[in-house]
Amino acid sequence: MRIDLHTHSTASDGTDTPAELVRNAAAAGLDVVALTDHDTTRGHVEATAALPAGLTLVTGAELSCRVDGVSMHMLAYLFDPEEPALLAERELVRDNRVPRAQGMVARLNELGVPVTWEQVRRIAGDGSVGRPHVATALVELGVVATVSDAFTPEWLADGGRAFVEKHETDPFEAIRLVKAAGGVTVFAHPGASKRGRTVPEATIAEMAAAGLDGIEVEHMDHDPDTRARLRGLARELGLLVTGSSDYHGSRKTCVLGEYTTDPEVYGEITRRATGAFPVPGTGGA
Repeated sequence: MRIDLHTHSTASDGTDTPAELVRNAAAAGLDVVALTDHDTTRGHVEATAALPAGLTLVTGAELSCRVDGVSMHMLAYLFDPEEPALLAERELVRDNRVPRAQGMVARLNELGVPVTWEQVRRIAGDGSVGRPHVATALVELGVVATVSDAFTPEWLADGGRAFVEKHETDPFEAIRLVKAAGGVTVFAHPGASKRGRTVPEATIAEMAAAGLDGIEVEHMDHDPDTRARLRGLARELGLLVTGSSDYHGSRKTCVLGEYTTDPEVYGEITRRATGAFPVPGTGGA
């Protein structure tokens, strides 16, 4: 089985619609794909309706978190999307995205960059607006060559010249909320140091004690030494180890199935979940 547990659609900051994403996942030879848009489950209905035969969909979301001043992302799988407390927290994070992005546009204007809110809104479309959409605007204007080049201290990285903070969930609270909604939690790309400061291993150990299920090890932002270190940490803490593409369509260079999760780990994730269940494809719309 080929299992990719971290992808994004136009419901957040990917460039494939949810329907296109599942069709592309099947074409890439995947057996299982998780749709984990940022702080939203809006793409799940469309993805489910279009799900090709032979492909299983894992519903999820990537939750925006912050601990001790460090931003981090928490992958949440197979939770009840209507559970009131978790739904309210996701909406709080999403509602903060617009004023945050508008603030980044204002800071860029102060730096002499002629980006406009209308441009960013057009790029975001129906998705939850975020930094990648502002970064894409910088690419369109020729300020940077790629989206990744915008995530530097010069521009949009944490603490960068045009960075604006947003509401982010405490990860211990995120673990509690997801668990209460019957879901499973995996710390996304914990060693992605090129994105900025990373969460200390001592804090990851505290999260494990609080119920964190796993860490994402196989990821494009982890070099071989980082993967080896994280695998050792997972063994020490009794955490599951996942691998994923973090696919965003054409917005990033990663491809579907570039990194995958072991079938036994996937099986354990589905065994632990009680809020929702994987959806087998029946042919799609």
